[in-house]
Amino acid sequence: MKKIGQLLLAAALMSGVFAGITPPQRAQAAAPIRIMLDGYPLGFPAEPIVVKGTTLVPFRAISEALGIQVTWDSKEKRISAVKGSGANAIRVQLTLNSTKATVNGNPVSLAVEPQTVDGNTLIPLSFFSQQFGAQVDWDQETRTVSIASPQKRVYTLGFYAISSFSEASAIPQLDSVAFGWSRIDENSKFTLSGKDFKWPLPAGDVTPENLVSEAAKSRTLPYLMVYSGDVYGELTNIIENTELRRQTISDMISAAKNNQFQGIMLDFEGLGLTTDKAKTRASFTAFVKEVSLQAKSENLKLALALHPLNSSYQGYDYKALGQIADEIIIMAYDYRSTGGTGQPEPADKVDEAIRLALKETNKDKLVLGLNLNSENAKSVHTLIGLAKRYDLKGIALWRLGLISSDEWTQMQKSVEFKK
Repeated sequence: MKKIGQLLLAAALMSGVFAGITPPQRAQAAAPIRIMLDGYPLGFPAEPIVVKGTTLVPFRAISEALGIQVTWDSKEKRISAVKGSGANAIRVQLTLNSTKATVNGNPVSLAVEPQTVDGNTLIPLSFFSQQFGAQVDWDQETRTVSIASPQKRVYTLGFYAISSFSEASAIPQLDSVAFGWSRIDENSKFTLSGKDFKWPLPAGDVTPENLVSEAAKSRTLPYLMVYSGDVYGELTNIIENTELRRQTISDMISAAKNNQFQGIMLDFEGLGLTTDKAKTRASFTAFVKEVSLQAKSENLKLALALHPLNSSYQGYDYKALGQIADEIIIMAYDYRSTGGTGQPEPADKVDEAIRLALKETNKDKLVLGLNLNSENAKSVHTLIGLAKRYDLKGIALWRLGLISSDEWTQMQKSVEFKK
């Protein structure tokens, strides 16, 4: 049945009509059409309808989710939509109750005219998919339209740790890379040695210094990532103690400058679980502000990797931090107790994390973190789709060395990487 449905869909897209698969109108009311964008439900202000065998969908809802600019001329009853800019832009005009449309000034005929339902303009889905490059599939049994958004250029950041060398060749296609080679130890001291997050040894002719300099030469901004948890209160000690804070900032700035990094990323985890939330948020914000002032004086970028706002860790003031840092990575993972075992993160929780962050911080500073230790190609498609749907700055990949060939293939379908 599904193969038959797909064949019928292909014919429908050629003709602009979902021919031969439309049940009687009464059955449609009992089973409304559902639309999935990149594997996750897309909400609509009005239900899709079927007219003369053609599926009509709310135009603005899909357009905005795909980054298409839509304007409405109430006098002429005309909808204008623009995707992209310059010579490569796609410009579409449709008029209510008319089967005549234009695409980049050329006339195009519609199978069914656009209509208004409860103040929402509905247009033929097949026309939309043809003009804006979205792949559309139809499942007759579940009455589900599945849309795969077209490839989009977004900012990409990769995390590079001790075990990431197998995918070091991917660095030049990324916009930035965070080298996780430093940490705050249990005694609240910045260090390039110790466990896990430490300065690596050379591997033949490949040295840490070479990796950093080669990243910069390929226009991939190299961050020095500073990691710590608050297991022993080491972070709380730093952000609340003036002298410790001053020394830590000085050590981080010196390490970044001496080793040719172009930015610092703070991955300070675990704040606000057991401490006073308001005090911790204020102290961490003050700490970040001091780091930012010194980083800017040395021409260094500042990025933050933060727990999501729907996590148990409430020591992060997204609104204040978003005004200080150059970018914020939303670590929207570890929602499951079995995190990191190959079970994808719940997409609804990631969706919620994004929406909460957008209430506090500008989308142009938000980067969605993907934990590739627990995702697969299908879930990566959905999570990247969410980042594109909300027009976030980009995605961050934790981490190089963990990404499967299937996941790379899917990312290259969804995202246009740096050339």
